[in-house]
Amino acid sequence: MATPQPPSVTTSPPARSGDGKGIALLVIASCQLMVVLDITIVNIALPHIQTGLHFSTTQLSWVVNAYTLTFGGLLLLGGRTGDILGRRRVFMTGVAIFAIASLLGGLAQESGQLLAARALQGVGGAIASPTALALITTTFREGPERNRAFGVFAAVSAGGGAIGLLAGGVLVEWLTWRWVFFVNVPIAVLILLATPRYIRESERHPGHFDVAGALTSTLGMVALVYGFIRAAQDGWTDPLTLGSFAAAVVLLGTFVLVERHSRQPITPLHMFADRNRAGTYGIMLSFAAAIFGMFFFLTLFVQDVLGFSPLEAGLAFLPVSVVIAVGAGITSRLLPKFGPKPFMVTGAVLAAGGLSWLTLTNIHSTYLGSILGPMLVFSLGMGLQFVSLTLMAVSGVPRHESGAASGMLNATQQVGGSLGLSILVTVFGTASRNEAEKQVPAFLAQASPAERIAFQRTGQLPAPWGAEILTSGISAAFVMAAVFTAVAALIALFVIQVRPSDIERLKGGVPPPGGGG
Repeated sequence: MATPQPPSVTTSPPARSGDGKGIALLVIASCQLMVVLDITIVNIALPHIQTGLHFSTTQLSWVVNAYTLTFGGLLLLGGRTGDILGRRRVFMTGVAIFAIASLLGGLAQESGQLLAARALQGVGGAIASPTALALITTTFREGPERNRAFGVFAAVSAGGGAIGLLAGGVLVEWLTWRWVFFVNVPIAVLILLATPRYIRESERHPGHFDVAGALTSTLGMVALVYGFIRAAQDGWTDPLTLGSFAAAVVLLGTFVLVERHSRQPITPLHMFADRNRAGTYGIMLSFAAAIFGMFFFLTLFVQDVLGFSPLEAGLAFLPVSVVIAVGAGITSRLLPKFGPKPFMVTGAVLAAGGLSWLTLTNIHSTYLGSILGPMLVFSLGMGLQFVSLTLMAVSGVPRHESGAASGMLNATQQVGGSLGLSILVTVFGTASRNEAEKQVPAFLAQASPAERIAFQRTGQLPAPWGAEILTSGISAAFVMAAVFTAVAALIALFVIQVRPSDIERLKGGVPPPGGGG
């Protein structure tokens, strides 16, 4: 527990006016873009990372989870750290950690090195991202100036995913998968050089670091996710699988006890006492579980089964971002009239329908005939949900807790995505093994001597046999993803209750995403 420090006014020069404010916003937005982009830019590179560092498909999910677990688990602590130690100082520290981790990830020679680098990237992102949002409040005057800055920040947050998909495709196709990590380094260096010149330091506020809460929650989720992924590889009776689940129960139980008795908890448990807010977090948890899984498995399918190049794969996902933007725009305009509940229910139902459609995916599926349609239906559901969830998370929250409430929503998204992906990988692994048990005898019955020798040496079936196994597992994973979104629809329908007074309060506008500050 950190020793409280008295507030102090720094002697740093104020941020410059005019062009200086524009550069300050560019610096802050560039950091957020780098952090958001890093989730999707790596997705496109996954098949090449799998080949280069010899991951199995189930192990490959850790390339995503190692980042999102540490990012989501430490996000609220990162925001609190900036308040206590000074936001500019903490912002620069987070960016530096992110840059070092990106360099290490690009240089990784084995799977363990890459996973360690990804976890360190998550730490840097958790420190930098909420502090970047908070810096807007200290750099820009309240009113139109700050509103425009928040608008740019929100646009970068929403558009970063699409940019990452396209950039990942370009880098992997024209260079190598390692450049999806190396590209962060020069961006981070420029941010670090510009920050002291154009962004002033904030006042420090006395407070405590809830390190125990952050560690027990993050380690507990890591143990839970590891248990599911281990079960996908070694079965539910494996000692390490059972031990991981037991450790998760102990750690997460300890986390709840720590938060109940902490003077300044990282997760204010009283926020879950509000029915609508608790329901909102539950919807985000379920929805994120489906979102992460859909992108993970579709990325593998379009490249490993349909044979798309990385650039073609990036372009294939761009319509998703367009439809999300359309859905969010519709919701923003109509929400003051109808309230958030219709959009939450409709969005979840559309997402469940799109994923149910994707369960029909097979080895003969095509992008235009079988993938694009359900992907767009799912994306429209995402767009309807995004604005509604953000508003409901902070509706009725006291001003001094709004950062914690919105930060909790972001943390729930990252943790839910990691947990959901691990469950989907477990379903994928089971379905793939079952399909392999059917395919291997048929393959061996007609294989040539050379094919038999190759199979005995690698344990891998050649195409189209291997593609059939992969597709069978992916289709099964989409079934579970559809279940996740169906749960979100049920929560929206039966838990969320919006009164006329709530709709009046929500007419104030959409707050920017993010925590801290």
